[in-house]
Amino acid sequence: METIVFLFSFSALGVLYAMNSIPELQEPYVILGVGMAVLVLVFLFYFLITRGNPPKDVLFFVFAVFCFTCVIDLISALQQDGVVSGFMEFYEKTGEPYLGSAYAIMMCYWDGIVHFVMYLMMISRITDRKSYRTMGLFWAGSLCANMSVFIVGIVAGKYGLEIRPAFWINFVFLLLPVWATITLFIRAKDRPLIGGYNAHHVQTMNLIWRPQDLMLVLLLLAAMAFTLLRGLVALGSPLEACSVYLEQYEPYLSDPVGFPKVMMLHILFYGLPLLGSFVYGLLKPGCTWMPDWTMFFSGALIQCQWAHIGASLHSRTLAPFRIPGDSLCCVLMANVLYALVPILVALRVNSNPYFFLKIAPFPGQTGLPNSEEKDTKYKDK
Repeated sequence: METIVFLFSFSALGVLYAMNSIPELQEPYVILGVGMAVLVLVFLFYFLITRGNPPKDVLFFVFAVFCFTCVIDLISALQQDGVVSGFMEFYEKTGEPYLGSAYAIMMCYWDGIVHFVMYLMMISRITDRKSYRTMGLFWAGSLCANMSVFIVGIVAGKYGLEIRPAFWINFVFLLLPVWATITLFIRAKDRPLIGGYNAHHVQTMNLIWRPQDLMLVLLLLAAMAFTLLRGLVALGSPLEACSVYLEQYEPYLSDPVGFPKVMMLHILFYGLPLLGSFVYGLLKPGCTWMPDWTMFFSGALIQCQWAHIGASLHSRTLAPFRIPGDSLCCVLMANVLYALVPILVALRVNSNPYFFLKIAPFPGQTGLPNSEEKDTKYKDK
């Protein structure tokens, strides 16, 4: 099935070429109507071809339809960078002019490549009746962060006066991932939440005897400080440290396009509490929510950092807002490390989850009937 989805997705090239060649299809409200109609037709195509053997997971249709739009995003980015032509000239003029911004270009590359590959992998696992929950949470975090920053940045930035009817299509790509996120969070976890002897042994160890966790706590604290600094810069704080950082390191944070400021505020108000909760989760044993939320947040932050770093270096960003040459290495290293911190935490939590499991009651513990005590063993489930 993933092969069919892969091949059919490239039919988007024909749709784009036709719309770019027919002036009647380039009116603002016509673009909105055609866009919604195409999404419905793509859904109907997959619904009809799977009627004989319908997928067990309804998210299959979400992933299949989004594969189609991934090709559109990739073509948009490639055309903006001058790699291809003849597909989307009309769309930047009468559809979504903000797609020509550096942030949107980098966002489209991420969607057209990373999300596309993830959709195909998740479709393959759905077809094979295998779980994809962990990957799904990473994707959900990535796309939710992607679209929330994108939509708010359009309205709050300089493109707020250039909103056309096609803008409303973006809410489909925000609301469906939100629904998918809720679906994935309430779905049964890939591994048990109860641990036995090994979990009990790990959870009795102090942080000083867990050097990997100690290092991650220090990295998380540094990430929290970095988040707070850039959030204050985005808020226009008069503190000297904020002024120096804005002028000498990341002037892109003041770019009038609005996307970098909205992103920093998103991370400040939503990411900072999560980073703090991860520190708590590494200190307090039995936080069963850690595997899910670290994976979700790592997807969100890596997407944000990709778009942020790429846009601050892209030629579409005006020279005064790009990273200064004398601080380029320092800024890139800080941003890359910042993006890696939640990924490192997620890898640690998911690869060795004993510390984050609830402890199974041992035989002889009070409060359990004898029949239940006999079923409880020292081994991990």
